[in-house]
Amino acid sequence: MMLHSASALCLLLVTVSSNLAIAIRKEKRPPQTLSRGWGDDITWVQTYEEGLFYAQKSKKPLMVIHHLEDCQYSQGLKRVFAQNEEIQEMAQNKFIMLNLMHETTDKNLSPDGQYVPRIMFVDPSLTVRADITGRYSNRLYTYEPQDLPLCKYSQTTNSGHS
Repeated sequence: MMLHSASALCLLLVTVSSNLAIAIRKEKRPPQTLSRGWGDDITWVQTYEEGLFYAQKSKKPLMVIHHLEDCQYSQGLKRVFAQNEEIQEMAQNKFIMLNLMHETTDKNLSPDGQYVPRIMFVDPSLTVRADITGRYSNRLYTYEPQDLPLCKYSQTTNSGHS
């Protein structure tokens, strides 16, 4: 009888501990949100159309980040973007934010090609801002991690709404 109780208790402990391990493992995985790792405290819109709607409604520009999970340049930019508190705060408060891992049907968002990473801005009048670009003449909307401060200046060049 004692042996039976001990083995039952042992089985119970194994079951509880393995369930606990599964629960802990699930908890440690980062949440899969619309942020896709670009900043969990930022409010992200789901689609380009939704972004345009909120840009018009809020009078804030829309920042569209085109990226791919398996692109080392996208990953490098994402890391710096997510870790920079000033950029995170600006993204949360000054912009409607969208990150896409696929192309939109709006050809204005790929005026010089469909490369990643690419960051473009659409002002509240729903005009893609061709004047806000990165450093490269062959890929106007490419931003490298060290270029992210350039994004900050885009908020001051919009129509003055905040």
